[in-house]
Amino acid sequence: MVSRYEVTEVAKIWNEDARFKKMFEVEIALLEALEETAVIPTGTKNAFKNIKINPARILEIEAETRHDVIAFCTSITEQVKPEDARFFHFGVTSSDILDTALSLQLKDSIQIIIQNLAELNAALEIQIQNTKNLLCLGRSHGMAAEPMVFAQKFLSFQAEFKRRLQDYQTTLHSELTGQISGAVGNYSVLTPEIEAITLKKLGLPVEKVSTQVLPRDHLAKIISLGALTASAMERIVTEFRLLHHSDVSEIHEGFKSGQKGSSTMPHKKNPIASENITGLARVIRSHLDIALENIVLWHERDISHSSSERLYLPDHFGLLSYSLKRLTHTIRDLEIHREQIENKVKEKFTSLSSLILHELILQNTTSRDTLYTIVQEATFESSSHDEMMKNLALKLSKNGLKCDLSKLSYDSIKSTYLKRFETVLKRQ
Repeated sequence: MVSRYEVTEVAKIWNEDARFKKMFEVEIALLEALEETAVIPTGTKNAFKNIKINPARILEIEAETRHDVIAFCTSITEQVKPEDARFFHFGVTSSDILDTALSLQLKDSIQIIIQNLAELNAALEIQIQNTKNLLCLGRSHGMAAEPMVFAQKFLSFQAEFKRRLQDYQTTLHSELTGQISGAVGNYSVLTPEIEAITLKKLGLPVEKVSTQVLPRDHLAKIISLGALTASAMERIVTEFRLLHHSDVSEIHEGFKSGQKGSSTMPHKKNPIASENITGLARVIRSHLDIALENIVLWHERDISHSSSERLYLPDHFGLLSYSLKRLTHTIRDLEIHREQIENKVKEKFTSLSSLILHELILQNTTSRDTLYTIVQEATFESSSHDEMMKNLALKLSKNGLKCDLSKLSYDSIKSTYLKRFETVLKRQ
């Protein structure tokens, strides 16, 4: 992980020392299961209680053996008596240890992402409450549409992130499995009972059918959640960037004392956090291609997946956590220009055309198409609200139609667009 984007608690899960500790945890759980099933002498595990995991020694042995798991096992067994050492790594193959340890790393990482998402949703909730009485100009196709509640923007983002939070919580129980099934998964030395005891100690369910590796579709599904989360983040920061435009200027990212926006233009306040998250979202999504390609392995297994997983998994969870944290801070510090936002609703008179159309439909028996055309012509021919209402009244009068739009004061308009929001809010 590039140090600029490193999240300490994630990096600690994926460094080599932590990886070896997880592997050792799996091996010790297996020793306990072997003792409990009377396969090995009781007390064998005690011989390993003072073991020191030495990454430098493991690398030294690997330079000769060119096999990382053998190097790991040798570095452990050389610290105990041969009569006890013979039972270390008993009956298992490398992937039993590596893949089960990987599931433990994934579990720890996902729990961090769950916490990050919970904090993000809490930040969004604050902004929802802060802006639920603020009317803004809605937009479709980038053009002024109907007015809407500004909080609806935050509520939509929150609903998506809540879906991802639920997905990750489900994943902890549905996609993280372990295996202790031996070479090509055929239990030639160990038994399913020993496997079940071992994995219960580790808090992992048994993989129903392992070949010698845990099926990589589990991992692809987890990474797909990361890709979806990245797109959710890009969706929200794209909205921030659009509202940040100088000629829109409805929000600004927080700008701290001493911060500079440009090397040569002192007036600049750029949406740097939103742009940063946009770029990182592209990297996070790219990991899904690797995860999908790693599903396809030769026969019962190969290790073509191994090198790429060592590279992209630490980056995936590190960048995901970093981006979620940065987005949370950005939302908390957001400057929302309420007067600017609300004035646009008052100034963009054409945004009321749908409300006016439906009021006229209720007051007249003329066809919808006729009324639509009249309102459209009045808006196209006018440059202000007052002029539009005057043109509209003239056109309606010529066609012998009713025109009682006296209740379209700003307060009544605001009430109209706010009145259903609480109902939507309660769905969350």
